[in-house]
Amino acid sequence: MATFILLLQEKKENSVYSLVIGTAVFPLYYSNITEGATVSFLGTEWDHPDALYSYALSFSFLVVAFMSPVLSAIADYTGNKKRFLQIFCWIGSLSVMSLYFFEGIDTVWIGIVFTILASIGFWSSIVFYNAYLPEVAHPEDQDRVSAKGFILGYTGSIILLIINLGMILKPELLGITSGAASQISFVMVGLWWLGFAQITFRRLPNNIFDKKPEKDYIWKGFKELKIVGNEIKNYPTLKRFLYAFFSLSVGVQTIILLATIFGSTELGLGTVNLIITVLLIQIVAIFGAWFFSNISERYGNFKALKVTVLIWVLVCLAAFNLHKELPNVDVLFYGLGGVLGLVLGAIQSLTRSTYSKLLPETEDHATYFSFYDATEKIGIVIGMFMFAFLEDVTGSMRNSVIVIAGFFVVGFVLLSMIPKSKNTHFTILNARGRIKG
Repeated sequence: MATFILLLQEKKENSVYSLVIGTAVFPLYYSNITEGATVSFLGTEWDHPDALYSYALSFSFLVVAFMSPVLSAIADYTGNKKRFLQIFCWIGSLSVMSLYFFEGIDTVWIGIVFTILASIGFWSSIVFYNAYLPEVAHPEDQDRVSAKGFILGYTGSIILLIINLGMILKPELLGITSGAASQISFVMVGLWWLGFAQITFRRLPNNIFDKKPEKDYIWKGFKELKIVGNEIKNYPTLKRFLYAFFSLSVGVQTIILLATIFGSTELGLGTVNLIITVLLIQIVAIFGAWFFSNISERYGNFKALKVTVLIWVLVCLAAFNLHKELPNVDVLFYGLGGVLGLVLGAIQSLTRSTYSKLLPETEDHATYFSFYDATEKIGIVIGMFMFAFLEDVTGSMRNSVIVIAGFFVVGFVLLSMIPKSKNTHFTILNARGRIKG
């Protein structure tokens, strides 16, 4: 039951926010409102509003990267991961609904501010969400459970996205404009997120290790964080995997977050073309997550991961060679989206389950996963900042794609340096004297 609840959490939360707000509807809405305009924010004039959007997301990820390890350590010490999950769920969902008030150039600041807050709420909640994986599934089941979670997530996201897109493409049926339909979509996402969360919060286990925290738990949380940090240093395999994961995160999340903006700005594709691409990515990702989970069971996590990374490199090279003058560029972009979808769910699912398998026997799952999530967020910060900087300097996103391809190559090399093991289990002794076999 706990496993099912965890998967339901991903279905209503991860997918819907990340797809509708992070990937599809909001980026297109923002791009349409700011197209060809100079945007003013915090006393600065922005000739490239897409760069401002990238910087804003980078800032949100930076906040999460520095905040989540401390909060996770406190959560582990107090045994109260669920409470932190609830807090950030409320922050994220209410911020998403507040995007309704982003109506035009004059209210760009609302779009930017609540984009930052929604991103902080969502990605901070994911830290505690991921930490439940080793508590609801045995190591031999974690690839399958993680993959199933992403599969249900992609399936659930398509449901609300199709509803939202129907409203946006046929607003006259509701007697509203396309812009108003997008604004209503933001409210629907926030309500969907918050509503399904209540089911989860009622049933999700809390403090399963029956911890009874003493006073000064904030200071004790810092001590907990230090202990876990020292433990990670003692695990060469775990440490090397985090290095590889950092390089991969620079590329994966940057591409996903900016894919629609790339298609709109760089290739001149229309809303319908981009919507088709997003839906294609989600549908193919369902198959990709299932397919590569089976590959990992047969050939091992690292081999499966390296195959996905090589495909990501090819995706980057193909994107670099796309330009709006090409004949049938929309069809080519569809094909690229299909290949991207194949490895999107695969790499997200496999990196999470691989890290979970590499953890020592511990009660501090949230703290350990905070290092995982902080690594990812710092990678995203660098990727988004680099993407925005190169676009600002060169006026094109295509140059950034090549640099991202280089990060995937580095990630592949680092994965190749990790000792080979089919099931990724190692015998290690941690700083507290426990043995993980």
